[in-house]
Amino acid sequence: MTSTRDEMDSVNAYAELGSYRATAALCRTTHKTVKRVVERRRAAPDPEGGRRLPRPRNTEGVQTLIAERVQVTDGRITAKRLLPVAQAAGYSGSARSFRRAVAEAKGAWRRQRRVYRPWVPVPGEHLVIDGGTERGLHLFCAVLPWSRYRFVRVATDERRETTVRLLTECFEDVGGVPAGVLADRMACLRAGTVATGGVPHPDYGRVAAHYGVRPDVCEARDPASKGVVEALVGYAQTDLVLPAGGWESLAAANDAARAWCAEVNGRVHSEIVAIPAERVATERGVLRPLPTLRAPLRQGEARKVDKLAPLRFGAARYSGPHALVGTTVTVLAHEGAVLIQQEGREVARQRTVAPGEAALDDAPYGGPARRPARAVRPRSAAEAAFLALGPAAERFLRAAAAAGTARLDTELSAIVALEPAWGRAALLPALERAVTFHRFTASPPRISGPSWRRDRACPRPRRPAMVWPGPTCRRCPPVP
Repeated sequence: MTSTRDEMDSVNAYAELGSYRATAALCRTTHKTVKRVVERRRAAPDPEGGRRLPRPRNTEGVQTLIAERVQVTDGRITAKRLLPVAQAAGYSGSARSFRRAVAEAKGAWRRQRRVYRPWVPVPGEHLVIDGGTERGLHLFCAVLPWSRYRFVRVATDERRETTVRLLTECFEDVGGVPAGVLADRMACLRAGTVATGGVPHPDYGRVAAHYGVRPDVCEARDPASKGVVEALVGYAQTDLVLPAGGWESLAAANDAARAWCAEVNGRVHSEIVAIPAERVATERGVLRPLPTLRAPLRQGEARKVDKLAPLRFGAARYSGPHALVGTTVTVLAHEGAVLIQQEGREVARQRTVAPGEAALDDAPYGGPARRPARAVRPRSAAEAAFLALGPAAERFLRAAAAAGTARLDTELSAIVALEPAWGRAALLPALERAVTFHRFTASPPRISGPSWRRDRACPRPRRPAMVWPGPTCRRCPPVP
């Protein structure tokens, strides 16, 4: 079977030579093949004037589906994940052709995408903040876009109190307050979302009003509007946290963060070709002054100590000092522990436990916890006489009752009757042995066999097995 190229070569050669055999010798084929090709061309001329008609692609049926998915996913979906969807919609072609169609759709989408206008920051206009996590530590990052002055601190959580406290610390470090704070869509600072816009939390709003700053939130699914601070988060993760390998405490981590900020702010920034520490001095002239009175920031939760001294925090119970029963204290989590403070002074520290558990200090309760035990109350004269023997008798009575000893009241009377004959000095060790070997009857066990029969010539009378000190003759059984 000849290819299309060979056929065209044969047709062109025949048009020049005019002979089937000469054309066959030139094209290295037979004259019959040349004749068949030429006659087929003459019988069915090309209606397009010699041009080949384009063949329809097998991806034309899913072009609309591909374009929709590329637009919805902002051009980030892959052909591998989109291929099963297209096959369910009726696509039966190869994966290679589908990847080519997806690549073409992405290219067309990028050419039709909206045009971004570069953001030109204004001095003192914005402070951009965001958070990140690396190796179990939470990073609070802030940057002034005009001067590129960076602020990074380490925390153990991303709670609202922690974020607001670090934000006010950033104001103190910068030495002024910008006109607005542009934050990522941080859940700790938002109370809700209305028309894709974030509503600031009342606590965050009160702090912003006290400092005279306007809170602002980035648009949803629009990473281009917050790239400045996201670049800082990645820079801090790779250049600060990862090389350190961890710190002993949160204070050591923040000391390292302060030293790192002083280092990066003292170098020439490649974007502005200036030193951020020097440029922020110029920007500080247009920043709003810090308020004279700082707003007190509550770093924990208020809890009331009940009459049993424990208080609830994070769905768990923690014990507090008995002297503070009925008062209100501040509870906060700090470096893997729960701190209980009163008027800013630490009064107790407990280890953190899971929700539903309890962390109780033994000192306020007079020592370690004891297992609950019900007191033994005698109801008959025999029980009272038996319990008068002491703690060994009480342990014997509890063990015998737990073992389900039948006719226990009769056995107690029989044991009490042994004291006048053998004395308390021999009876109490026998009770201890009975508890050890779980033998709670006054009579010896019945064991068959001639070797266990008591010798009739034994001078001692028959005695209970639990008080036998040893064999009294060669045929008396030994005590276990």
